[in-house]
Amino acid sequence: MNPNLVLTQKQIADYQTEGFLVVRGVLALAAVAELEAEAVRLMQRTDLIDSDNIRCRWQNCVATGECRFDCFDPVIDISPICARIARDPRLVEIVSALFGERAHLFKDKLIFKPPGAQGYALHQDYISWKSFPKSFVTVSVAIDSSDSGNGATEVFPGYQLCGCMTPEDGMYHELPLETVDVAKGVMLELAPGDVAIFSGYTPHRSAPNQSAQSRRLLYLSYNANSDGGDQRDAHYAEFKSWLKDRYAEHGKTNTFFR
Repeated sequence: MNPNLVLTQKQIADYQTEGFLVVRGVLALAAVAELEAEAVRLMQRTDLIDSDNIRCRWQNCVATGECRFDCFDPVIDISPICARIARDPRLVEIVSALFGERAHLFKDKLIFKPPGAQGYALHQDYISWKSFPKSFVTVSVAIDSSDSGNGATEVFPGYQLCGCMTPEDGMYHELPLETVDVAKGVMLELAPGDVAIFSGYTPHRSAPNQSAQSRRLLYLSYNANSDGGDQRDAHYAEFKSWLKDRYAEHGKTNTFFR
């Protein structure tokens, strides 16, 4: 981590107005290399990568329709390196500065986005569970360069002020494109070690990865201390139960968590 990194008042004000912030060079190149090696190691965990393991997320290939492994969620319990970065005091201090109070880790994923992965339609990360913190923010730590060619995240500034823009029924919902002015979209182009932060209410989407390489992100989420404190363990217990129910609705009843 960059030991001299302190957010300015302008950066904090811009985040509050726009709903997102990009902070350059948060991770030193040595830390990026360590995280990249860890991503390679985890991709070899064939004991974990299973369509019935609810830790794993999947994406269809836009060219072939093949379902491919895309993400570990959660990841810090199988990766001490990801855990160290997710709870590094300097990264937590950046998020805490945006909250104006202490931040707590809430979720953690390692997203691989392999070549051909289709990406995600327009949505907000906030899910309207009673237990879900309204202060929820997403922090994307770039392992690889991220741009329009490999499906970088595109955010739509200002709409976070609208709050939750979908039915508050505890389910994931995509947003219709007409919900936002698509001309106002901002592509979060990142170099390795850069960090992008956006509100759980900020609408965003990502296009397919049209490159020949994966676009890997350590995807972290935090909440404010006054909004539930440290609740990561409780969240994942609830999340696992919720996922099992969703899979069962589609006939998958042999799911497990490993």
